[in-house]
Amino acid sequence: MAKDEALARALRVRRRLRVGPHGVDLSRLDPGATPGLSTVKDPKAWSAAELATLGERLAGYQERLYAGAQAGADRRRVLLVLQAMDCGGKDGTVRRVVGTLNPQGVRITSFGAPSPQELAHHFLWRIEAATPAAGFVGVFNRSHYEDVLAARVRSLVPKKVWRARYDEINDFERAQAADGVTIIKVMLHISFEEQRARLLARLDDPTKHWKFHESDLDDRARWDEYQEAYAAALSRCSTEAAPWYVVPADRKWYRDWAVANILLAHLDELKLDYPTGDLNIAELRKRLESAEKSDVPGDQGEH
Repeated sequence: MAKDEALARALRVRRRLRVGPHGVDLSRLDPGATPGLSTVKDPKAWSAAELATLGERLAGYQERLYAGAQAGADRRRVLLVLQAMDCGGKDGTVRRVVGTLNPQGVRITSFGAPSPQELAHHFLWRIEAATPAAGFVGVFNRSHYEDVLAARVRSLVPKKVWRARYDEINDFERAQAADGVTIIKVMLHISFEEQRARLLARLDDPTKHWKFHESDLDDRARWDEYQEAYAAALSRCSTEAAPWYVVPADRKWYRDWAVANILLAHLDELKLDYPTGDLNIAELRKRLESAEKSDVPGDQGEH
């Protein structure tokens, strides 16, 4: 596929998956859908091959982002926020999509239940501490949205507390964006039935037992409450500064392809380029071409 055609497709996919100004009703979104691939023959095989090409392109953008920061010329950075119900595919997305990037320029943070130290601070304290440095791509596996999801459904804080957090989150993200952070928030949307299948698969695989927690079943029993909480968070916190995207995630191959396209669309808009240096290329080339081994400082020859 031509480079500009791939970008045009990425822009269309991003537009279709973005949460609009009127919010989102998750019950009307099919977790098994494949927006953007309706005209592709054998979309599973095609998207798998395309993901490899997208990965190379994403890695190129990331290298330029990192190089600009290392040269001290660019403070920009990117933050990918991944949210999902249990078994939604956050780890798989990190492995298949973020794994195409150079780990030297990636920072991945997983957020679990807050520690006593974290609870002693504002709920955004640990989030701000984990935001990526200049030139980095940061990934949040779960995030500050747990404070309006789990905190809401499990009644961990009073209603007046979690309700106030939507505006606090929007203010925080707006400030981060103004400081050079490109924020991309993705909800991986799976169905109740697909979650059941993935949980059973974990029980059937001894190597996955460590990922299974009885609390997963407690949350599953409150599925409708979580869907309502997600819809509220996505509707109230999808802004120009930090948009939300809902990616159908029952089909893992589509999930990976869609997230890669969303990243591509955002990274392309940054117009990244390698920084220009002040090297005297001609002089440095002359030194390299004319220097003998004995001219290298500290070289005493063989002993």
